[in-house]
Amino acid sequence: MGCFSCCLTADDGGGDESRFSLKKSSKKSHNASTLEAIVKNMSLKSDSSRHRIIAAELQKIGNGNANATKTFTFKELANATKNFKTECLVGEGGFGRVYKGFIKSTNQVVAVKQLDRNGLQGNREFLVEVLMLSLVHHPNLVNLVGYCADGDQRILVYEYMPLGSLEDHLLDLHPTKKALDWNTRMKIAQGAAKGLEYLHDVANPPVIYRDFKASNILLDENFSPKLSDFGLAKLGPTGDKSHVSTRVMGTYGYCAPEYALTGQLTTKSDVYSFGVVFLEIITGRRAIDNSRPANEQNLVTWAQPLFKDRRKFTLMADPLLEGNYPIKGLYQALAIASMCLQEESTTRPLISDVVTALEYLAAPKQEEEGGGSSHHTSKSHSFQSNNDGEDSEDDNGSSQNDEDDKEEHK
Repeated sequence: MGCFSCCLTADDGGGDESRFSLKKSSKKSHNASTLEAIVKNMSLKSDSSRHRIIAAELQKIGNGNANATKTFTFKELANATKNFKTECLVGEGGFGRVYKGFIKSTNQVVAVKQLDRNGLQGNREFLVEVLMLSLVHHPNLVNLVGYCADGDQRILVYEYMPLGSLEDHLLDLHPTKKALDWNTRMKIAQGAAKGLEYLHDVANPPVIYRDFKASNILLDENFSPKLSDFGLAKLGPTGDKSHVSTRVMGTYGYCAPEYALTGQLTTKSDVYSFGVVFLEIITGRRAIDNSRPANEQNLVTWAQPLFKDRRKFTLMADPLLEGNYPIKGLYQALAIASMCLQEESTTRPLISDVVTALEYLAAPKQEEEGGGSSHHTSKSHSFQSNNDGEDSEDDNGSSQNDEDDKEEHK
């Protein structure tokens, strides 16, 4: 579901002004395929002149800062996954299937994503993801181990994330599983925001992730999050350009309204998507849930009137929390979500401001259960709830009460 133009210049041309570098990266890989080798390997397997042009452009702008990325044969990955047996299958979606595998030569457990060979955009997403993850490196971004481009096979090999996705623990929770507690939810939100912060503020030019959602946030054994699936990622605007114009792609319910309507993409589009996911984390509700009453099927539409009345904030907390959250922490979290979900992109906060606010919320503290109050005050004054209620209104232990057809849904 990717679009190769994400790797060109901000105006989707192929001009010489396009650049991609990492401000903090100067290390070149000597132990595995360099970016040039990756591009050569994949571009030779493509029949599309457009693919070759984009690959050549990426080769120029990569500037040798590619991460060590191994090229696997199909046989190696078939052996690693027991010939792609069902017992190794850990996930499935519109992109294809994900298997748990074991690479004997490196003694490494990996996740093997086999793209659907019948998918119209499989080649494009594959090339974008391999090259993008070879260029961006951060603890909150998934690590690409390698890839396979044998014949018509398109397979990506990642580090294995044993706890699966945030969606598994938040929105598809099995009745026998324990719900995520408040502190873990804030920790996941903070880590995911840090991943976006790296893409927006450290990568140069900035990278717009474009597909921020719960199923793309993977969790390690300590519930530390990593963003995955970079097939839709796109280089952001540079110079005096305010946005990137592109056709609308993403997942219904998460796309920023201005992007869905006009195709104009900025880093604030990612901030909106973060707001949707953060609201899912707080409420335990899906962005779009057709099983709910009509006025509750769209999470943002349901939440907007509630944001205006602090007395109703506890109605928005996930019932599975059973009231075990700090009331002021809930207020602050909902204020952050509300700011990220502003209709006008210019009024949304920068992701760096979101990270600062979440560092406070995710910090371990002594809290009372049952919606007990917290006596800390936020270091960030940008996220104040937009209502006239007073903080004291619910501080004494409130209990919990019971985008369009242009978008591509993965």
